[in-house]
Amino acid sequence: MRIECKDNLDFMKSIEDNSVDLIYCDILYGTGRKFSDYQDLKPIKSDIDNHYISRLKEMHRILKDTGTIYLQMDTKINHWIRCIMDDIFGYENMRNEIIWYYNTAPRKKNDFGKRHDIIYRYSKTDNYKFNPQREPYSLSAPRGYEKEKYYHPEGKVIGDVWTMNILGQNDKTERVGYDTQKPKSLIERIIKTSSDEGDLVGDFYLGSGTSAVVCSELNRKFVGCDINQRAIDITKLRLKKAVIN
Repeated sequence: MRIECKDNLDFMKSIEDNSVDLIYCDILYGTGRKFSDYQDLKPIKSDIDNHYISRLKEMHRILKDTGTIYLQMDTKINHWIRCIMDDIFGYENMRNEIIWYYNTAPRKKNDFGKRHDIIYRYSKTDNYKFNPQREPYSLSAPRGYEKEKYYHPEGKVIGDVWTMNILGQNDKTERVGYDTQKPKSLIERIIKTSSDEGDLVGDFYLGSGTSAVVCSELNRKFVGCDINQRAIDITKLRLKKAVIN
């Protein structure tokens, strides 16, 4: 694994063209907030463009023709990111707008509760890797599912709405004390869907290092970075523990 504390734009410039099988990034959401671990971008279009256009061009360059890229965000900047991705990867290569629904969010007095993230999935060409994932049928599934269940005993093919819990603040299984940490189950689904054992996965907004840990567990190669040294330290500690266990 190659993991460095570095600005991701500089880091990606050191990666060869067409060499990465899968890119997953839980990007800066444009909240304008100062988290304990990093300063988020402000939701200003010029700032978003200045930050992301050059970086997404690098991601396009290093991604294999058979590769896939997943970018995770919420609704503050997703409309701007979608336009940038259409320009760089091509409108025709937009594969999914995945909704990650979690039944936990602060209640709003005058708004509906905000209970989902958006994950854009793009390919580079029509020849991309895709391993369909399945999940058990609900006991209350509509009758229309019965035939599909008959033909697919392993379960139904997962669609573009993913219902998974976020990590609770007191979660003792996965929490490592890093703001905005995502659950392993979410990243596992992405990695299993769009890569095979031995493939190279990249994450250039590494954060708590969940993608690196999952790659280690699923026998994928990994390359990633974060501009925050604490993120790198947490990631390397998690990887060391994963090896010991």
